[in-house]
This record gives sequence, structure tokens and C-alpha cells, in this order.
Amino acid sequence: MPDLSQPPYSHFLAFFRETLGPILLIVIVTVVAIRAARVFVHGIVKALMDREASEGTAQELSAVEIRKRMQTLDSLGANVLQALIVVIGGIEVLGVLNLQVGPAIAGLGIVGVAVGFGAQSLVKDYLNGALILIENQFSRGDVVRIAGVTGTVEDFSLRRTTLRDLDGTVHVVPNGEIAVSSNLTRVWARINLDVTVAYGTDIDRAIEVVDDVGRTLAGDADWTQRFVEAPRVERIESLGEYGVTLKILGTVRAQDRWTAAGELRKRLLAAFRDNGIEIPRPQRVVLSREAERAVPTGVSDAMGAAPGDSTAGLTSATAAPADDEPT
Repeated sequence: MPDLSQPPYSHFLAFFRETLGPILLIVIVTVVAIRAARVFVHGIVKALMDREASEGTAQELSAVEIRKRMQTLDSLGANVLQALIVVIGGIEVLGVLNLQVGPAIAGLGIVGVAVGFGAQSLVKDYLNGALILIENQFSRGDVVRIAGVTGTVEDFSLRRTTLRDLDGTVHVVPNGEIAVSSNLTRVWARINLDVTVAYGTDIDRAIEVVDDVGRTLAGDADWTQRFVEAPRVERIESLGEYGVTLKILGTVRAQDRWTAAGELRKRLLAAFRDNGIEIPRPQRVVLSREAERAVPTGVSDAMGAAPGDSTAGLTSATAAPADDEPT
């Protein structure tokens, strides 16, 4: 049996007790903390997504979409937390090795401040992207209005959102720039039309025609699944310069808001024509004064006006013949 109190065993025991043992302990604690961090982050993300799925806007998401979002948030949160744990563990190991960690920490602090100022917009993009995922503000295929751009969401990541507008132009919007996001295709939407009829129209008759068109459209076999509430006249919106404006409201599935409104306009035009209801339009009167065209030169000379005198020409051409003038 070797005597552990004698060299070289005593040196090894001292090294293990003072250096190797603490380092192994730090490594073990770091590994456990890394595993625990992933479980911790997963639990938080799952709780948030479960709440959104049961109470919030994530109710309409499929199980596959929810799982993808959870994986993205898990990866982001776990990587950030694990990187922090590794840095702390590395600093502790350096302390055990009797290396000066003060300058290293100060250096990391300076680097962190510099990176923070330089990459604050990037950090803002990722944090805002995570909140968009958690709150389910929008997803692929939705039509949204963000950062002054309206279009269909073609791609989404934690850093940026890609939209394609009606003209086919692709817009890439950093998530940090999204202060307000308006989702135009979330569950249901309003048909909101203002229709003006001419003064003198029987308003009660016009309202009856509009309501009848709305009921017929909502009851149509091709459209009944798209409507939640039939369009109808809500109120007289205003008495304008050209006529009386009727406010028409209805409720449809959000993705059908544009096609349903277009079909309603088409049917209203036909119904107004059949019922003799006039939609007013502005009238323009154009006045043209062209002397040379209005009065021939010979006539102008005969009337005693100098050629090119537009005033005299117009006056002579339009004056009524006197009693003593031959007719």
C-alpha cells in the first residue's frame, strides 16, 4: 500500500485538491447548468405558447407551426443562456489557475459595451422577432402592414420579415423597425363602403335596395361561406357636395375582404341601374374663346372691327340685329 503522504503522491493529492478538483467541479457544475438552462428555457417557452394557444391569437395556428415556433425560441433562449454560463465557468477556471481575471473581465466589459453600441439594432431585431413569435402577431401567408409597407408575409426569421406587395416588389423589414404591426387577414374583417346617391333620391328606397343586395350576396351559394354578417346600410354618413353618402358595413372572412367588397360594388351598380338610382358625378364646363374660329375675318371687317380684335368680333357675332339693319 503506497504512502499517500509521501512524494510524488502527496504532490498529486495537493494538485488535485487545490487545482484539478475545483476545475472538475466547475466543469461538472457548468455542464449541469447548461442542461438545466435548456430545460428551463423550454419550460418558459412552452408555458407562454400554451397560454397563447388557449387564450391568445395563437389559437388559429396548427400544431406543426406552434412546434416550429417553440423550437426557434428554445434555440435562441438556450444558446444565449448557455453562452453566459460557459463564460462564467471559464472565468472561474481561470481564477482557480491563479490567473489574473480582473483585466480579462475589464476587457470583456469594454468589448461588451462596444459591441452593445455597434450591434444594438441587431439585438433589437432579435428580441422583437422573439416577441412577434410569442405573441403570434403574424405568420407566413398573412397580409400585414408594418413599417409603412403592406404585403404578404413570404418569410419570417428572428431578425427580419420579408413581404411581397401587390406589385410583386419584395420588401425586407428588420424586426426592430416594427413598432406597429397591422394584420389584415386575422380571422374576420369588415366590408366598409361609402356609397353616394344623388339629391332627390328616395333614401328609404335606396337603403332597401342596398340591404336587399347585401342579403342576396350573403345568401349566394358561392359566397355564403365567406360572409359572417350580410352587408347593410348602417347610417347616413354625410350630406356632401354632390349627394347623400350611405355607410355600408358587413363582416366577412378576413382573406375575402377585397373580393367580397368588389363583388358588392358590382352588384350595387347593377341594382342602382335597374331601380333608377343615380350615383352623382361632378360636372365640368369648359369655356373656349378663340376669336379667329368664332368669327371669320370677312365678317369681322364688314362689321367694322379690326382683324384680330377678339372682343369686337365676339360682340358682333352675338349681337341681335337692329330694327334698321337688313335681316
